[in-house]
Amino acid sequence: MKIKYFLRAILLLSLTNAVYAGNLELYKGKAITPELHLEDMQGKIHDLKDYRGHVVLVQFWATYCPPCRKEMPSMNNLIQKMAGVPFKILAIDMGETREEVIKFVNEVKPEFTILMDPDGTAISAWNVFAAPSNFIIDPQGNIHYTLFGGVEWDSSEMVMKLKALATQ
Repeated sequence: MKIKYFLRAILLLSLTNAVYAGNLELYKGKAITPELHLEDMQGKIHDLKDYRGHVVLVQFWATYCPPCRKEMPSMNNLIQKMAGVPFKILAIDMGETREEVIKFVNEVKPEFTILMDPDGTAISAWNVFAAPSNFIIDPQGNIHYTLFGGVEWDSSEMVMKLKALATQ
């Protein structure tokens, strides 16, 4: 429960920065991509290493995050616009209960993989401090871009950048 309240406080502090979000930034962090080994809503384990050869949008989000809710339809559209490109979305809930996430999923209807991080292990490993926090992983498994805050993922600029990354 403590992690949930901590994350909500961080989110509220970060919402003022959401207005300035929207641009992919080249990643300037550690050279090694943190591990990601989490369970989806059906109980299947997903390991980021299994997605080598794909561009992967790794997003940390929460049900109480207005920008997260707002941008998920554009993420569904992005999947359609990336048809034929090795591309996946792994959306990681930030420490909420399965019941909270199921209710949200039934309302918003994301068409991508939702992963659970109930104890905050991935949040800590990835140094996540805001929701949504986005990391674009290149086909070699490295973080290439980051973006903090909400964005329209299906914009032509985003689609062009992601498709270009898939062919590098």
